[in-house]
This record gives sequence, structure tokens and C-alpha cells, in this order.
Amino acid sequence: MSKRNWIIIWITLFSALFIINSNAFAISPETEQLLKLLEKKNIITDKEAADMKQEMESSSQAGDKEACETKLTNLLGKWADKIHPSACIEVEAFYEDKNFHDPSVRDTDTSDLKLATVAFGFDVDIAKHVKGSLFFLYEEDDTEFDVDEGIIRIDGADVVPLYVDLGKMYVPFGKFESHFISDPLTLELGETNESAAVGGFRNDWIELSVGAFNGDVDETGKGSSIHIDNYLASAIFTLPETTVPDFNLTAGISGISNIADSNNLQTVGTGVSAATIKNHIGGFNAFIIASLLDRYFFNAEYLGAIDDFEAGELSFDGGKSYRPEAWAIELACGITDSLKFGVCYEGSNDCGDFLPEKQFGGVVSYDLFKNTSVALEYLYGKYENKDTRHLMTTQLAIEF
Repeated sequence: MSKRNWIIIWITLFSALFIINSNAFAISPETEQLLKLLEKKNIITDKEAADMKQEMESSSQAGDKEACETKLTNLLGKWADKIHPSACIEVEAFYEDKNFHDPSVRDTDTSDLKLATVAFGFDVDIAKHVKGSLFFLYEEDDTEFDVDEGIIRIDGADVVPLYVDLGKMYVPFGKFESHFISDPLTLELGETNESAAVGGFRNDWIELSVGAFNGDVDETGKGSSIHIDNYLASAIFTLPETTVPDFNLTAGISGISNIADSNNLQTVGTGVSAATIKNHIGGFNAFIIASLLDRYFFNAEYLGAIDDFEAGELSFDGGKSYRPEAWAIELACGITDSLKFGVCYEGSNDCGDFLPEKQFGGVVSYDLFKNTSVALEYLYGKYENKDTRHLMTTQLAIEF
């Protein structure tokens, strides 16, 4: 039976359990409808539906809710222990003040309160060497509710340290570690979410991976995007925790054959100005992340194109040949177990009004309760055209 079918059965049985607990004397019409729906979708057979109904009715006739719950759990089998759900909800309020260098353009200030992020999904242990991940994402004003990741992983587990990931994913180009509410400029330039195939080797010290996908931005004169023509590779070094007490270190490099396929650059109007470019432009990334005593944190990252885009290919290039790049440096300190403070310095080149040429700021966050945090952030940015921006953001977030 497929993973999708097991998930539907799990949801249906959970609903049935709720209905039965509300009426312990007979199976409800709603439960019968749920079972019929499973039959109609060919998820379960007629016999399986009849067996489920008999189990529920026999328990309800005996008036034993506990026995009914036990039998429903048995129907789920060991799958209940193999499904690992998680979710995140973030609500943000912000104030932005933009000052334009051009005197003919009026300065603006805006504020808003929004449901910035809703993300939820689950990992499923299908078999010893097979796992699945399915995650959904909604971002108000930015991302409609959609499948953010859907991955099948096949790994060697205790046999060989190899794995293959297939599906929609954030490809291993860039790390984008941050203590801030706002995304680092490196993520804004290079994060890439695509349906891809990625294979790799991993042990306690190093992870090597290569991958391929069919991007949305093609080379001029080569027709529509019908071939897998984008490639990537990465190498990540991690210092095992026991090597140096209370010190953690991770560093890596990665490359991609066409940086124009990043989430933001591939969008007509904010990145690539047309559906095609003359030549694919490769991208390079390097990062380092370190922490001491799990209280002092440092991370730095660089990401950029390794060649120039033709003049006019980027919507923000002003008719010039641009090679966009960005970097980010952060320092953070855990003042107490609940209170954390951080500062950042970021920058970019050849990004016009797409990203600030220089940006710095600070953030303070506090854990109100378990899995509940509040944060306040300030960022000042100056763009290539000398426009400036003040951005203040506060966020309340829960994770579970």
C-alpha cells in the first residue's frame, strides 16, 4: 500500500475514533461515509472496510471505548511510530521606511501585521532503507499554500554510507544559517527549490553530494525546458562533537550550473527579465558555522555568480552586464538560556535595487514558553543607487 494511502487511512481512523468516542453505542453515519470513501478511492478493499466496521461495532456494542481505541491503534499497526509530524507558525508585524535618492521619487513608509509563515508536514519511515518527507508551506503575500518539499530517500543505513534523494526539495546549494527574522541576503540570491535527483556520501566528518534537475530558465535558442540540464555539487565538513569539547564547526562549498534558476532570480520582474538567457551562469557558495559552549555563535557565507549576465538579462541591471553576489556575517550570544542577542553585517554587488549593497542590524529573541519565542529585529540597508531602508520587525513563533 502506498504512503499516501496509509496517510489517508490514518486521518480517517483518527476521525472515526473521535466520532465513536462521542457515541459509544453504535457506529455513526459519518464513520460509514469515511469507510465508503476509502473503498471508492480503492485505498482499501470491501473486505478491509467490512472488517474495520465490524471491529468498531463490536467494541461500541460492548460499550468499551478503551477496547475500541486499542483496536483502531492495532489497525494502524506500527505506522503510528513511523510518522514524525512537525509544524511552525510565525506571525509578524513590521514597519519599513524607504528613502529614495532621486528627489523626484517620494519617500514611503509602510507597516503591516501578517501571518508570515505556516509550515507543516511529516517524515515517514517507510522501510529500513526508505524514508519519505512531505511538507507544506504558506507565506502571506508571498507563497500560496503548496507542497514545499516532497522527497523519497533511499539510503544504505548501516550497510553503506550512501543515499539518493528524489523529489521536490531545496537543492544543496548554500547553507543560509541565520539568527535573524529576515532571510540573509545570500538566501535571497541563491535559494533554489526544484524537483531534483541528488545522491551523496555521508559519514561523521564529511558529506559529498551531486545532483541534477530541469530548471525553468533556459538558454536562448534551445527551445522550451524539456531536458535535465542543470547540475550541482557540494562538499560539507563537520567536526564531530566529541573532537573538541563544547566546540562545533561546519564548513562547506557548493556550486550550481545555473544560478538564474534560484527562486528569486528565475522570477520575471524581480530577477531574470525574460524566460531565457544567452548562456547558463554558474554559481558558487562557501560558508562556515561555528559555536562555542552552545552560547556563542558565528556564521559567514558567500554566494554569487561566477560569470557575467548579458546586459538586460536581469530586471535590475539598468542595461549593464552584471555579476550578482552577496555575503552575510553574523555574531550571536546566548545571554541566558532563554535570551539571545545577535548582530549582522551583509552586502551585495551588482544587485541594483534587488538587494541592499550594504546592510547591518541587530536582533534580540526570547523564549517565552516551551517551543514559543518572540523576537525583535532592526535592519538598515543602503542600495547601489543610494536609496536607503529602515526595517523593524517583530515576530511571535511556535514550533511543535
